[in-house]
Amino acid sequence: MPLLSTSRDAREATPLRRRIGPLAAGLLLLAVALVAVCAFSLAVGANALPLRTVWQALTHYDPANPHHLVIVEKRLPRTLVGVTAGLGLAVAGVVVQGLTRNPMADPGLLGVNSGASLFVVVAISVFGVQDGGRLWYAFAGAAVVTAFVYGVAGAAGRGGASPVTLVLAGAAVSAALTSLVTAVLLTDRSALDQMRFWQVGALAARGFPVLWQTLPGIVAGFVLAVAVSRPLNGLALGEDVARGLGQRVGLTRALAALAVVLLCGSATAAAGPIAFAGLIVAHASRWLAGPDHRWIVPYAALCGPILLIGCDVLGRIVARPGELQVGVVVAAVGAPLLIALVRPRGKGSR
Repeated sequence: MPLLSTSRDAREATPLRRRIGPLAAGLLLLAVALVAVCAFSLAVGANALPLRTVWQALTHYDPANPHHLVIVEKRLPRTLVGVTAGLGLAVAGVVVQGLTRNPMADPGLLGVNSGASLFVVVAISVFGVQDGGRLWYAFAGAAVVTAFVYGVAGAAGRGGASPVTLVLAGAAVSAALTSLVTAVLLTDRSALDQMRFWQVGALAARGFPVLWQTLPGIVAGFVLAVAVSRPLNGLALGEDVARGLGQRVGLTRALAALAVVLLCGSATAAAGPIAFAGLIVAHASRWLAGPDHRWIVPYAALCGPILLIGCDVLGRIVARPGELQVGVVVAAVGAPLLIALVRPRGKGSR
């Protein structure tokens, strides 16, 4: 019997070993694509610069050179914030879909966007907080409201928060908070004028302070996402199967929810509530990497920044000498891409 079990395990492991090579090659190609997109992000703008100048600014920075100053002081932090925000939104989308077993779920499902928006509106309208202080209010709102949604879902369901109760609680709380945000904005014109620039989602005017403030949350959330990637594979088979495999389902849910709060809360605080980024990249990563979350998470960590920075560069090109904010471009590009990914393929598709 042990011999038969060993042979069966070997047969099951063989297809996985055969896929490791192509999957690793895919990650390498995505890494190269990310470097290329970042290079274009540093070169493209109201004043387009050659890639040779970008390389010189990064390797032999001269503060007296105005071109070097634009690249290092303006475009470099904007690009790095795009990398971290894209990674956070994309990986958060993967974790939310794995946690809820809902392919249409996105980070906003747990109240991240609505919580961040409410706290930012209150900070502007009540406390008169300016640009620098909004970051912490956005992060706090995302964390508090997500924890509240998880608590409501846990109280409503037997044995803790289930995928169904999480979806229902998240939708209800998000709708209520969105109504509150709208009510405040309608009665406070000053708050409306300030809020609309943050709420649309943007990477413009994001400096190194924003990067350093949000980077710890992104890193911690990504580490947690990698840690729960294997348990999420078990949850995909059903809670009873996961428990039968010895997994602690409650702990997995709690760690996954914490990862979403850290990732999406930090990304939303830095760049605003950018729609479609978490949803489209999670689908694209699953389509490229297959059903294993151990591969989906790193694929999303590369695909997310590629999408976000690519859309930011596209927004600078189509509206030159001005620019379209990245949240608008991601929504315009993400909708047809999502339709292309989810449409049936072949006669056997359903």
